[in-house]
Amino acid sequence: MEQLSILIVMVAALLIPLVMARFNISSVPTAVAEIVTGIILGKSLFGVVTTTEALSLMSTLGVMMLMFLSGMEINFDLFKKQPGAAPNPKSPVNLAMRAFGLVVVSAAILGIILNQVGLFHDVFLATILFSTVALGVVIATLKEKEILGRPAGQTILLTAVLGEVVPMLALTIYASLNGGNASQLWLIVLLFLAAILLLRRFKQPYAWFNKISKATTQLDIRLAFFLIFILVTIAEQVGAENILGAFLAGMVMKLLEPSEATQEKLTSIGYGFLIPFFFIMTGVKLNIRQLFANPRALALIPILVACFILAKLPTMLIFSRRFAKRNAFAGSFLTVTTITLVLPSLQVARNLHAITSTQSDAFVLAAVIVCIIGPIVFNSTYKLEKADLIKQRVVILGTNTVTVPITQQLSKNWYVIRMVTDSEENYKTYNSEVRDLSYLDKVDETTLDQGDYFDTDILVAAFLNDRKNASLALLAKKHGVGRVIASQESPNADQRRISSLKQAGVEIFNSFNVETSVLRSMIESPSIIDLLTDTEAGLFEATIRNQRYAGQELHTLPFIDKITVSRIYRKHKPIAPHGDTILELGDHILFTGAHADAEAARDELRRKN
Repeated sequence: MEQLSILIVMVAALLIPLVMARFNISSVPTAVAEIVTGIILGKSLFGVVTTTEALSLMSTLGVMMLMFLSGMEINFDLFKKQPGAAPNPKSPVNLAMRAFGLVVVSAAILGIILNQVGLFHDVFLATILFSTVALGVVIATLKEKEILGRPAGQTILLTAVLGEVVPMLALTIYASLNGGNASQLWLIVLLFLAAILLLRRFKQPYAWFNKISKATTQLDIRLAFFLIFILVTIAEQVGAENILGAFLAGMVMKLLEPSEATQEKLTSIGYGFLIPFFFIMTGVKLNIRQLFANPRALALIPILVACFILAKLPTMLIFSRRFAKRNAFAGSFLTVTTITLVLPSLQVARNLHAITSTQSDAFVLAAVIVCIIGPIVFNSTYKLEKADLIKQRVVILGTNTVTVPITQQLSKNWYVIRMVTDSEENYKTYNSEVRDLSYLDKVDETTLDQGDYFDTDILVAAFLNDRKNASLALLAKKHGVGRVIASQESPNADQRRISSLKQAGVEIFNSFNVETSVLRSMIESPSIIDLLTDTEAGLFEATIRNQRYAGQELHTLPFIDKITVSRIYRKHKPIAPHGDTILELGDHILFTGAHADAEAARDELRRKN
């Protein structure tokens, strides 16, 4: 019977996503579908799956892997303050902190109310449960809406991060106080010290691991599980919860800056194998019959659903200070989703006998309901604003006959472009032609920093002075600008300077090389001029970020009949494309096609999912 239960759970884990894809069920999180399936298979309905020792072990490994991957979801760059930037009360970090502060206050008030009316007596536990946010569900929903990297998406994301980290720490304190380990609470500091030590010790070796890792060793994956088990072990030894250790392990792994391939493998192991056991077994353990037989417990479900919603709605007051009221409401409802940490919290509470099984089941069902409602309300309510449609922010230093037309063209496509000139004559000439042109008497680190010009996605140094462009480009890299392009026009350019710029990650533009390449291409391939000047077709590029196409052969792309792939660059090395060329994440593809078809293909390849 034990082996049969494992087999049934594994078959269910395989069929759930297939059924959801077949019937186009995209608004319901997979985790919720797995819990509902567990309810159907468990003692609540058919009873074909029973809780066994092996399934309990797999469920425990699943929740640890879930917490580990949740820790890896945190983008620490969002918490970094831009050098020299003044505090911004409307920044995503400040808005998220104030929003979550309201959540905690609301959750505590609701916990007190439930205690006063005699429905639930543990105010501390209720506050933890009502303030949790399902980070994984929020990230998936924001990715689907393609606003994860936008101000609104970042604000909601950071609120969700706080809704997972803070309740996690509070749960550890709660377990220590109620488990008789209050005197050892200070030992939890050792867990954080261990995480810091592991991070410092493995920062350098990790780069070496990547070089020697082979398909048969997979050192990066072995390191990930080493971090999980060592921090889980330390957490249990100091009286903390094992899920806190797993969560810290994920944060350490994230700070080690693993490659996309490593993150993909860990995600595959987690969501493809271990985590479904946890969610399905959560449903199996629920006793819906007992819940329905208890009118008092049954009446608790709608009250808990209302509490989960009411605890998060005050965030709309904070979100509306920067975003439209409609979108602020939608964002508030997305933070209502709570399943990831609620389940482990209830498990801890049951182990401490701080909650009855009936109350626990009521909380789980309420969490499942809000996890369905939240994404549906968000997707149906949220409307993209202008800030969401902006592709990238660009700063161009220098005005001339090349940069001004480029600025005019890109501005039509929702790029936010700011131009800077140190020539008063150029400012007077181009000011009426460019939407955002600033004149600086002196363009240096101080003036650019004061004007927040380093707060951009792309910076182009295009003055007529190569040395000046090189210096500004290196300053931009120093201030953390992602992409920096420097013009180096001199025929006798200092090759050592160009080499140092490339080593710093600066991209070099030289019009002579461009013109030479175009002329050669025209001689070798006369049709190239049509591709470059035709308004109906163009040359496009895209870096594969969509996991859907990783591992596929080139000829299997659904849009391959509408584009022509001319070159693939993998790790900066060119690959001649063939129909059976297998694509990988991070491949840089050059292709041609009609604008509409090519742009659709480019967006599809770039989309992260």
